[in-house]
Amino acid sequence: MTAEPAGPPPTAPTPVGPAEIEAAAGRLGDRVRRTPVLALGGGDLGLSCPVTLKLELLQHSGSFKARGAFNRVLAVERPPALVAASGGNHGAAVAYVGRALGLPVEVFVPAMTSRLKQERITGFGAHLVVGGEIYDDAQRAADARAAASGALLVHPYDHLLVVAGQGTVGRELDDQVPGLDTVLVAVGGGGLIAGVASWYRGRAKMVSVEPEVIPAMERALVAGAPVDVGVSGVAADSLGARRIGAVPWACASPFVHEAVLVPDDAIIVTQRLLWSELRLVAEPGGAAALAALVCGAYRPAEGERVAVIVCGSNTDPAAVAG
Repeated sequence: MTAEPAGPPPTAPTPVGPAEIEAAAGRLGDRVRRTPVLALGGGDLGLSCPVTLKLELLQHSGSFKARGAFNRVLAVERPPALVAASGGNHGAAVAYVGRALGLPVEVFVPAMTSRLKQERITGFGAHLVVGGEIYDDAQRAADARAAASGALLVHPYDHLLVVAGQGTVGRELDDQVPGLDTVLVAVGGGGLIAGVASWYRGRAKMVSVEPEVIPAMERALVAGAPVDVGVSGVAADSLGARRIGAVPWACASPFVHEAVLVPDDAIIVTQRLLWSELRLVAEPGGAAALAALVCGAYRPAEGERVAVIVCGSNTDPAAVAG
């Protein structure tokens, strides 16, 4: 299932561009890893075409989220403390940033957040508050806490500095694999695809990939604006935003060429393939973009140069290994 873009033309100005992403890269310096890429030949993982994997699951704290969190915090005067809401990965990233910078951190997560992700957050020294059923419940609690305490709220996706930080993934990928035709990106609240799209600005086709049960970008593209969707399924703790954020929508919508949806079964199959064939442990949200190729939700044209961002690894390795 696909949706065509409904935003302004690619030449329209957007809130984040290469200049903001270059500035973010300068702030981040060596605080984040330059994650490797892995070129797979046709036939690997049962795919019918070559593909390059950008292994952002090897980033500090286990996902790309450290990039945006560091950029958000380093771009402002040193705050007294940090507050964040998260399904898990962003919370771990903010906790990691707080530990690195010597700042106290409080993270609000919904009840659906796995014990492993909760332990990742507390393992980096953050104070954890569990409550509510979905990510949106945790975000409301974090908003209130930040307003009452004076701590800096580090939003997981709906902030210009966060989007610019995530855009450094695209900047790196463009340097590592020049001339790509297409980049597949898993979408929750939209911060990662917004950052990557803001770097490429139409030089490569952006394909949004979401679970069938959380089609926030797909529905937004059809409606021409973010809309609420249901939240459930195996990837809900990482891709479980009820709607695309306003900032990511403004940044990404001109450049998202196609939105495809994948079933949970395909995500699980892809997780197991990544482990059995490559010995990579990816969480469901981290495997979702590649699942679009595995299950045929996205079919590249002959000769199309495709990259996939494998974006998170915070899961139980025993569960992936089956």
